[in-house]
Amino acid sequence: MEAQDYYQALLSHDARFDGRFFVGVTSTGIYCRPICRVKAPSLKNCQFYSSAALAEAQGFRPCLRCRPEQAPGLSQMDATHTLAHQAAQLIKQAQVQDTVQLSKRLGVSERHLRRLFQQAFGVAPSHYLRTQRLLIAKTLLTDTQLPVNKIAIYAGFGSTTQFYQHFKTHYQLTPTDWRRNSPPQAGAMTFKLAYRPPLDWAHLLNYFKTRCIKGVEMVRADIYFRTVALADAQGQWHEGWISISPAPKQHALQLTVSDSLEAVIPQVIARVRSLCDLDCEPDAIHQALGELANPATGLRVPGAWDGFEIAVRAVMGQLVTVKAALTLVGRMAELAACKVATPYPELYQRFPLAHDFLKVSDETFSAYKIQPRKVEILRHIAALIVQGELVLDSSADYHTSYQQLLSLKGIGAWTASYIAMRTLRWPDAFLVDDYWIKKLLKVATAKQAETIAHQWKPWRSYAVMYIWRNGTCT
Repeated sequence: MEAQDYYQALLSHDARFDGRFFVGVTSTGIYCRPICRVKAPSLKNCQFYSSAALAEAQGFRPCLRCRPEQAPGLSQMDATHTLAHQAAQLIKQAQVQDTVQLSKRLGVSERHLRRLFQQAFGVAPSHYLRTQRLLIAKTLLTDTQLPVNKIAIYAGFGSTTQFYQHFKTHYQLTPTDWRRNSPPQAGAMTFKLAYRPPLDWAHLLNYFKTRCIKGVEMVRADIYFRTVALADAQGQWHEGWISISPAPKQHALQLTVSDSLEAVIPQVIARVRSLCDLDCEPDAIHQALGELANPATGLRVPGAWDGFEIAVRAVMGQLVTVKAALTLVGRMAELAACKVATPYPELYQRFPLAHDFLKVSDETFSAYKIQPRKVEILRHIAALIVQGELVLDSSADYHTSYQQLLSLKGIGAWTASYIAMRTLRWPDAFLVDDYWIKKLLKVATAKQAETIAHQWKPWRSYAVMYIWRNGTCT
C-alpha cells in the first residue's frame, strides 16, 4: 500500500484494518491504531508502520486513547518468515527472557535470527522483546491495580529500577505518572482483546459448550469459563480461572482473570488470543473460501488452552462421537485429580498437563476402562512434551510438529491434522479423512476430498469449520 492508501484506511476508522498498520503522528510524537477516534492528522504529519515495535523504534509513544497494545496481530502466511514468526510468538507468550534464550529455543545463532527477524519485522528481536514488555507493562498499569514493583517483574524486567529507566526513556513518563494519566480501567483484572470483525461468537461459544469438560469448563449465557494452570518465568505454577465474554461494539472480547493468575497475565492473554483465534484475517479467508463462507462470515478455528489437552481430545475422539469422546476426556480429568478452588461450584478442577498425566498409573486408567492403547499413545506424547522434544503451541513450526505427530504409533493423518489445526494455529490443516467432511462434500475418499479442498488453500482449516457449520455438524 502507498501512503495515500494507508491514509484513506486511517480516515475510514475501519476495524478490518486494525493491527495491519499503525500511524505515527510527527506533530505529537504519538502512534495510533487506524481505528483511533481522535481527529485525524494531516497526511504530511503521518508515518505508517507495520508493527508497534517499528513505530516505537522510530521514537513514537503509544496513544492513551486507542491503546495500540490491544490491537490484533497478523496471521503468518509467508513461508520465508516462519522462523521469525516463531520467535515473535515465543516473545508474545512470555516464554523467553532474552534473545540468547530465544535463539537457543529455535536452534539458530543470534546473528541468523537477528537477520531473519529484521527482514520480517523491520526491527531486531531485542527491540521487539523490549516493546512487548513495555506494552504488557502498560496494560497492567492501566487495567489492574497491581503495584509497580510487581508489574516490573511480571512484564519481564529485571528490576523496578530497570523498568522505570526503560519506561521513562521510551514514553517520557514514569510508570506512576502514566497510570495517573490513563483512563480508568474497566474492572479489576479485566482486559479487552481486540479482533478484526466479523467474529461469530455464538458459533465459537457453541463449539466450546458442546465440548465442555466437567469441572474444568462451563458456559453461562454468552460467557465461557474455564480453569487454568501456568508456570511463571521461575517455574512456579499458578492456578486459577478465566472468563471470556463478548464486547461486540468494541470489536473485542472481554477477558477476566482470577487474582491468583496475576503473575502470568502476559501468558494468559496470549493463550486466550490463540484459543479464540483473535488474530484471524476474515477478509482474506472469505476471499479464498468464496461461496463456502456464505451467507455468514466470521467463523474462527477454535484453538487450544493447552496442547496436551487437545492431544487427549483428539486421541480419545478417534472413531467415536463427540459425546463419547467427551466422556472419556472427562474421566481423564477426574483421574488426575488436579483440584482448583474457584468461586463457581461448576469449576473445581483443571485438566491435567503432560507432567500430571504421566503420574497416573496404568492400573488407574484400566480400572476406569480407558483403553491401554490410547493411554500408551498419550504417554508417548506427554513424555515428548515434558522433555521439550514436541511443541504443541503457536510458536511451533507447523510442518515439523505435524510430521513428529505422524511418526508416532497410533497417530494418523486425521489426529495429527486436528491437533495441528487447534494447537499450532496452522491455517491450512485439512481433515481429509474426516467422516463428516467426506459426507458433506459428497465424496467417498480422502483423495477426492483433498482435490476439492485444494481451491481453499492456504485457509483450509477455516474451510473445515465452514463445512461443519453448513452441515450443522458441531
